[in-house]
Amino acid sequence: MSTEHHKPGPAEIRIPLHEDVSFEPRDVSVSIILKFLGWMGVAIVLSFFLSLGVYRGLIHYWKSSYTQPPPSRAQMGPMLPPEPRLQGMPGHFTDPQQDRRDKLQEDTAANNSLGWVDEKAGIAQIPVSDAMKLIVEKGLPAVPAQPAEKK
Repeated sequence: MSTEHHKPGPAEIRIPLHEDVSFEPRDVSVSIILKFLGWMGVAIVLSFFLSLGVYRGLIHYWKSSYTQPPPSRAQMGPMLPPEPRLQGMPGHFTDPQQDRRDKLQEDTAANNSLGWVDEKAGIAQIPVSDAMKLIVEKGLPAVPAQPAEKK
């Protein structure tokens, strides 16, 4: 860069004019800038194709080594526990409290019923309260002793 000042001619007006700084057209070489931009473009294109090759190689590797994962539970729908299921758990569609009420009602009806179990053998079923009164009055029947085991 030169520090010599060029005096403009009468037709050339340079504003602003500074006494310490000057510009010389041969200081900047356009060919060097154009060469730099050209090599920069070549480097960008080469890096693009290099990254494209790496990308395609990784895609090929992934497709060759990929195994399908097992289906998730969301795709299979709701899974129920195996039978027998506890009351109140998923898959058990009755009300546990109603089941208990029904069971108590059946047991109470069975305990208070009167009827024959085996009429030919003379075995009858009587209500539990009556059976307890009979046991209190007559006592428990005698049970024969078990024969001793031989060693």
